[in-house]
Amino acid sequence: MAPVQEEPGGLGRAELIAIIASLMALNAVAIDIMLPALPNMGDSLGVADENSRQYVLTAYFLGFGIAQLVFGPVSDRLGRKAPLLTGMSIYVLAAAAATVVPDFGWLLLARFIQGIGAAATRVLAIAIVRDLYGGRRMAEIMSLVMMVFMVAPVVAPAAGQAIILVADWHWIFVFMAVACAIAALWTAVRLPETLPAERRSPFSVRTVAQAFSSVIGNRISFCYALAIMVVFGALFGFIGAAQQIYVGMYDLGIWFPAVFALIAGIMALSSFANSRLVGRHGMRRLSHGALIGFLILSLIWYLASALAGPIPLPVFLGLMAVLMFFFGGIGANFNALAMEPLGEIAGTGSAVLGFLQTTGGGLIGVWIGQSFDGTDAPVAMGFFLVSVVALALVAVAERGRLFQAHNSPV
Repeated sequence: MAPVQEEPGGLGRAELIAIIASLMALNAVAIDIMLPALPNMGDSLGVADENSRQYVLTAYFLGFGIAQLVFGPVSDRLGRKAPLLTGMSIYVLAAAAATVVPDFGWLLLARFIQGIGAAATRVLAIAIVRDLYGGRRMAEIMSLVMMVFMVAPVVAPAAGQAIILVADWHWIFVFMAVACAIAALWTAVRLPETLPAERRSPFSVRTVAQAFSSVIGNRISFCYALAIMVVFGALFGFIGAAQQIYVGMYDLGIWFPAVFALIAGIMALSSFANSRLVGRHGMRRLSHGALIGFLILSLIWYLASALAGPIPLPVFLGLMAVLMFFFGGIGANFNALAMEPLGEIAGTGSAVLGFLQTTGGGLIGVWIGQSFDGTDAPVAMGFFLVSVVALALVAVAERGRLFQAHNSPV
């Protein structure tokens, strides 16, 4: 399907990319800013087991994944803007509520609700881009969005570390509430509606079920969605265990956010490179090559850790840098390939893909993160296994023909 327009209203391309990136960054901030504070939260709320502290992230992932199934279909009926601002309001209120929780259970509930609100930002950001673009153009725009979006994982851990150096962890949630409120105001004032009334779908259980059937019944969309899910599971698992690896294993202390930011910066560089190369080489060639590289390097990481024990920090950082570079070549392209056949149901399509990616990936991430045993070998094994599964899914999607562009501009 051809894009409806180049940019909406009087919004320039750069501002559109900045708004979409800021919406997606709210999700990254809600995850990454927590990492330096997990021990503080655990101590404050009486959670002694280090692996159990990871549930602060898990609760968020579950709310984030499930609620996309609501926001997507609703946005196909009502348009993008009203559901988006509703979700952002829920995000702000849940973050504010987390500042007064009496125990760990209530914190998990607040995080679950915050994830529900954040779901609108993810599913509708992608649906808005799909409203406007298709094919390689969508992949290019999403790569530029991802490049700007990756500022959040670079800055967020450092912001979290700075906050807990001068105040307690509750102020992290104040920071998130304020950041979302500012982004909501910008969105309300500057972002026009991108789904015209004549392209909206009637909202009914039958219509939603048919849309879900269209997504699941499309081999390319469904297989790429599952491939994204398992690869993101590896990323979620690493994020959950990152504080334990960097601080517990390598004793980086307050330098943990700086190292985390460095690796996140590599992903931003990869997204920029992808935006420059995808028009020439195509999404399949770039993403399939990145996935195979991810698989091979994960195997090397696992063998090195399992056979030789913890690898030296410089070698570990080098491995993670290259893995994250490959990851940057997978995410935007796989998302665009999965969304390409779904232009008529972009909101519901984005919701189903987001549900699979976040909920399924979050559960896989729990399995990987909870396997942490004081060494990084289980995490490395998780990376290798999910990349094998992802490659098999891509092979099914493409009927065994990797790297080959189709007749469509994807």
